[in-house]
Amino acid sequence: MFYSGLLRFFRDERVILAGIGVTTLAMVSLMTQALVVVRDENEVKPTPPKAQYITQETEDALQLETLDKLLAHPNYSIQDIATRILCDRAVNSDETMQYLLYNITRPDYDTRTQSLRALAMLLCQAHGETLAQMHNWKGYTALVRSLELSLEEGEHPKLNDRLWDDYPLRDMAEKFCLSFALELVNRYDADMLVKAKFVEKWLAKQNWGDGDRERRENFLYYVEYRSNRIVDIITKIARSHEGSKALVASKLAAESNFSLSSEAAFLVQPTLRAGELDDDQAGEQMPRNRDHSDEEQRLRRQHREAMVFNDGTRPIGREDIIERSDASLS
Repeated sequence: MFYSGLLRFFRDERVILAGIGVTTLAMVSLMTQALVVVRDENEVKPTPPKAQYITQETEDALQLETLDKLLAHPNYSIQDIATRILCDRAVNSDETMQYLLYNITRPDYDTRTQSLRALAMLLCQAHGETLAQMHNWKGYTALVRSLELSLEEGEHPKLNDRLWDDYPLRDMAEKFCLSFALELVNRYDADMLVKAKFVEKWLAKQNWGDGDRERRENFLYYVEYRSNRIVDIITKIARSHEGSKALVASKLAAESNFSLSSEAAFLVQPTLRAGELDDDQAGEQMPRNRDHSDEEQRLRRQHREAMVFNDGTRPIGREDIIERSDASLS
């Protein structure tokens, strides 16, 4: 009886279908697991890239043709590395530096400008090494000669406008030379620049005016009212012993100990002693106080008094500064 009942149970179609379903599900699961195991065992994992560094031997082995191709590469990092390698080679090559310094003294404007731009790039890439290569007699005389050529190439306006700065309109070749000169005097001193006749050959030849008195007055006002590289260089020169003598000898400063007004950004005090002055200069030891008209004082006060609105989330720009208007000062 028991066996006959069990036999009828297994012969039931619903039981048979359920058994086929369970068997199929088990087989599918088993095949899936087997395929996963096979996949994991045969997976080829990529090898992580190893960090590679360019050694000095590798840099030295690169030829100029290779570096030229790297400079034209679309990847900026590769271009930057190639530029640094070329700049390092140029700075450490005395022949290259001498070639560039020689070219900035050539009358041809394009040759001079290209060499000045190359020196500017070297100064950006290797600041200290480039200045050290230029801190010699050849470097200073080359800069002064290049400034002389720039002075001869065009007309320069008279520097008698106290409220107008002519520096942004100067030629780029002249600006490059002044930038190099300022970097040199800031890092070292102004003695070498003075010995290279910077004052006599370039500074004194600027259009300061017609007479000696007008030249001195325009020169002092230029130093007091302007804020540019020329004024910074003049400040370094005037604070040195030889530089102050050169300014007096070039008739740009009549006093042996002159100073600017208290509203200037700095104080110029040459160090000449009374025993080293001429007879006509010895009586001018005390600084002169220059009187300003009411209009000049009003303009200077207007430029000093301003309000700045900036919450600190961005750099201060011109739109953040509100100056007092003419109506508020009257």
